Amino acid sequence: MKKISIIGAGLVGSLLALYLNKRGYKVTLHERRPDMRKVKIPAGRSINLALSDRGWRGLQGVAIDDTIRQIGIPMTHRTMHSVDGKITTQPYGKDGQGIYAVSRGILNCTLLDLAEKGGVEIHFNQRCTGLMLTSGEMQFEHSENHQKSSHHADLIFGADGAFAASRLQLQLSTDQFNYSQRYLQHGYKELMFVAKADGSHQLEKNALHIWPRGGYMLIALPNLDGTFTVTLFFPLKGNPSFESLHNKQEVKAFFQKVFPDAVPLLHDLEEDFFHNPTGSLVTIKCAPWSFDNKLVLIGDAAHAIVPFYGQGMNCGFEDCSVLNDLLNQFADDWEKVIPEYERMRKPAADAIGELAVDNFIEMRDLVGKPEFLLRKKIEGWFSEKHPDKWIPLYTMVTFSHLPYHEAQARGKKQDAIMNEIMKMSDIENIWNSSMVENRIIDLLK
Repeated sequence: MKKISIIGAGLVGSLLALYLNKRGYKVTLHERRPDMRKVKIPAGRSINLALSDRGWRGLQGVAIDDTIRQIGIPMTHRTMHSVDGKITTQPYGKDGQGIYAVSRGILNCTLLDLAEKGGVEIHFNQRCTGLMLTSGEMQFEHSENHQKSSHHADLIFGADGAFAASRLQLQLSTDQFNYSQRYLQHGYKELMFVAKADGSHQLEKNALHIWPRGGYMLIALPNLDGTFTVTLFFPLKGNPSFESLHNKQEVKAFFQKVFPDAVPLLHDLEEDFFHNPTGSLVTIKCAPWSFDNKLVLIGDAAHAIVPFYGQGMNCGFEDCSVLNDLLNQFADDWEKVIPEYERMRKPAADAIGELAVDNFIEMRDLVGKPEFLLRKKIEGWFSEKHPDKWIPLYTMVTFSHLPYHEAQARGKKQDAIMNEIMKMSDIENIWNSSMVENRIIDLLK
């Protein structure tokens, strides 16, 4: 029986362990952090997740989707909040379609419980300090007592996140390793909306709430306990920026001016703003993802992306389900599976990384504008009439299993067509006319 070790017991590493354990492999998880089920997760480091179809498929592959559904809240639409208090909504898809808000911590703990229950061996506080890829030896140092240890595996998966030790070892093991990291000039800070006295939500819970302000934004996702996890995506420098808000008085004044309807809902705004960390937003691309069928990167270790399409976790879970499909296709012949996994997933990962950055601009600058809302209304109307001809980009990314790079290519073509449609005279009044319909059909040819 092949022994497989996974470095990183986060979301993707834990799900991958479930898949491989189910296939009969002896699986060991090695995690740098302490057991999150036994320690308190630091405030401000959890960015809530949005589970969509690709992620659900990954969970269905090990028959745990019903279990995870119990810890999520369906969100069927975006709700945009303007400075003057006006609220507009935009559905995510067709009736019945939605994404699920899930706590990263609760989801990760659930996956760890299921993996451990299934027989996966998990070692915590193990910081990877070296990999001998030709022999399959892994070296670790205990993060508390600094005791050193080594383990052996026939195959190693690097699932240790955006700044992966496993990826560094891969880079050191090959003379042609391509790597790039690109930071946004924005960071993020997590805050919280409190629940009502009776434990219910103060805002509509089945929506992702957005306060778009052009250049920055606030978003809020619901939690099971009636709170909302709130994230401010904000410039790191300039005015306004994290750098320009120096004290509690300035923070309070800024929020009252820019996010007035959010202020009464926030938990201890000024204290949380300065206590909770400011996170960075990075896109990472690399190649190759594997070395000599001994080490394979997966999830953020291979393709970290910014969170603005809600696809980071979903993409990582799709890595797991695609890998499992290939194991079925090639009867667990890893020499065939690993190259094909990389060939299929690399262009998809590059595409969603680019789409996520594009969606940040859309969310912060466009979603509340009348022209944008009309554009989306035309797309939805035409797609409903001609589902064989037009699928909105968001639907392709979020509610389908079309490879991300194919969705990106189709989205670019459709975007160019919509640019022409929006130039039509009196489009505000003729948007659902046969004239517009026929014009789109002509441009699609």
